[in-house]
Amino acid sequence: MWKSVASNGLTLLIVLCVAAAGVIGWGRSQYLAEGPLSEPICLQVESGANMTSVAEDLAGQGAVTNPRIFRIGADYSDKSGDLKAGNFLIPVGASMEEIVEAVTASGRNTCGTEVVYRIGVNHETIQVRELDPATNRFVELVNFDPTEVETGEEVALYEQYRDQGGTRFRVVVAEGVTSWQIVSGLREVDVMTGAVDEIPPEGYLAPDSYEIATGDDRGTLLELMRSRQDERIDAAWQNRAEDLPFETKEEAVILASIVEKETGVPEERGQVASVFVNRLEQGMRLQTDPTVIYGITNGQGVLGRGIRQSELRAETPYNTYVIDGMPPTPIANPGIASLEAAMNPEETPYVFFVADGTGGHAFAETLAEHNENVARWREIEAERSGN
Repeated sequence: MWKSVASNGLTLLIVLCVAAAGVIGWGRSQYLAEGPLSEPICLQVESGANMTSVAEDLAGQGAVTNPRIFRIGADYSDKSGDLKAGNFLIPVGASMEEIVEAVTASGRNTCGTEVVYRIGVNHETIQVRELDPATNRFVELVNFDPTEVETGEEVALYEQYRDQGGTRFRVVVAEGVTSWQIVSGLREVDVMTGAVDEIPPEGYLAPDSYEIATGDDRGTLLELMRSRQDERIDAAWQNRAEDLPFETKEEAVILASIVEKETGVPEERGQVASVFVNRLEQGMRLQTDPTVIYGITNGQGVLGRGIRQSELRAETPYNTYVIDGMPPTPIANPGIASLEAAMNPEETPYVFFVADGTGGHAFAETLAEHNENVARWREIEAERSGN
C-alpha cells in the first residue's frame, strides 16, 4: 500500500514539475514573442514608478498581452531595479523583453515633448517639439528668439510645456559660436541654475547637443563642454599630419576656429585649411576677415555691418591683414570637422579663395586666377543687388 502511495506521489510530483516547466516555457515564449502593438506609442514613466505600474500602463495601451509576465520577466532578468523615469518610444511589435530594455537601459528619452535651447552664431531660439510616434518625426509646437520676445502667446505656450510633467530639455550649441555667445545663451535657459561669472577660454567648448534636466548647473554644463572639447582636440592632434607649420595644440585650435568661421560647407573645410597652411608655409599673411571681426567684437555677437577700411588697416592682434602668423587666441569654438581639417588638411596648391555665389568658394593657386574669381564674384554681387 505504502509503495503504491509513494509511487502515486512521485508520479504526481513529476506531473507537477512537467506542468511547471511547461508554464515557465510558455511564459518565456510570451516574454520574447513579438508584441501586439500595431502602432508605436510614447510610454511615459513617472518618477517613482515601478514595474507593476508600468506593466499595467502598457497593458492598458495594448503593448503587452500579460502584465504579470512582463513584471516577472523584468524581475527574472534582474532589471526591475533599473527602471528609469522618462519618455520612451515603443515601436510596433516590440516584445516584452525589448520594452524592458528600453525603459531600463540608458534612461535617455526617445519621445514625448522636448524643449530645445539652440545657441546659434546669429541668434538664439527656444523650440518646443514633440515626437510623433506614428512617423517618428518631430512636430514643432513653439519656436521663438528669447532675446527678442519676452511676453506673448509663444512664451506662454513654452512655459506651459516647460512646466508640465515628462518634458525633457536639451541645449544645442552650433559650431562656430563664441564662448561669450554660449554663456549668454545659457543665461536664457531658465530651467538651469547657477551664475557664470567668467567667460571660458575661446575655442575650448565643444559644439554639440546636451541633454539637461531642471535644476542643472550652468557651470557644470560648461565643464562638460570643456572636457568634451579637450577630448576632441587630443584625438585630432594624435592623428595630425606631419610637418605642419605650427607646433602646439593651441595653435591648431586657433587655425581650426578660423576654418570654422570661413566656410559653412563641410566638404570645403580640408581645402580651406590647406589654403591657410600653405600661406603659413610660404610666409604669407592669413588675411582673413573673421579674425578682424573678432578683434572688433571680442566675440560678443555678430558685427552686423561690413568691415571698414580703417579697421582693415588698424594694427590689432587679430588683424591678420597686418600681423604675421595667427592671432593670439581662437576666434570661435570649432567643431570636430574643423579640428580635423586644421590638423590634417588636404594637400592642395591653393593660397587664395573667394565666395563663388553658391555658398561655397572658388580656390586659386595664382593671384591672376584669384583676381578672375574675385571679378566673377563681384558680378554676382552686382546682379543680386540689381545694379
